[in-house]
Amino acid sequence: MQCLQPAVLGVESSFDLAPEMRKHVLWRLDGGSGTDDNLRWLLDRGYHLHGKGFSGKRANALARHVKRWDAYDAQAQLGRVVPSFDLGRPIDVLVKRRWQKGGWRHSYYVTTLIFPSKRTFMDKYNQRGAAEIEQFRTDKNGLHLSARRKQSLEAQKALVLLTDLCHNLLADFRRRGLADSRFSGWGAKRIVRDLLAIPGWLYLVDGQVKRIELHSAHPYADDLIICLERYCSGRFDLQSE
Repeated sequence: MQCLQPAVLGVESSFDLAPEMRKHVLWRLDGGSGTDDNLRWLLDRGYHLHGKGFSGKRANALARHVKRWDAYDAQAQLGRVVPSFDLGRPIDVLVKRRWQKGGWRHSYYVTTLIFPSKRTFMDKYNQRGAAEIEQFRTDKNGLHLSARRKQSLEAQKALVLLTDLCHNLLADFRRRGLADSRFSGWGAKRIVRDLLAIPGWLYLVDGQVKRIELHSAHPYADDLIICLERYCSGRFDLQSE
């Protein structure tokens, strides 16, 4: 919660966002940044926002005022309510309830935008960045990171940098090398476990990889060689033996 405002000020400085330009900028936030103080601060600075509210207690209270619930997916329903709180500018508020463990769990969402339906409202929220899912959770499983915390600051910096490097390399390989292959739907965990662990040999000349061979007995070797040929674009001599 305490990181949002310094981050926004950093963006303003980097992109020279004058007040007139901020009127055209939308911040999409998850619940961790959705406190009243943060939302009011963003609105006071002239931004648009579309995000999840922080307070679970308020979500439950708002849910009691929903007059009509409409299905969103198999487990969730959406309802619109009149805001019971003031953020200094006109807002639209949506409540979602999801059936979990024998009861309804509520959350609420705030926007300065206008949507034709509750579904498009929620779809817009779901298009936000999701690094905590896409990177953190995936990397923890795929890269076998049992813990991201280190005792020293320098060790922590090194871990973050190495993790980001591995994440980006895997994402690039999956997008450019594994597309349209039998491995295209694989996640990081399976790529590391089942593809990068295939036995093989690297042949280097003056420190540069010149040839790659994979053990032909492995069931994925031939298909992976095809993917590597496409990914490496002729830079290496690739063989399955």
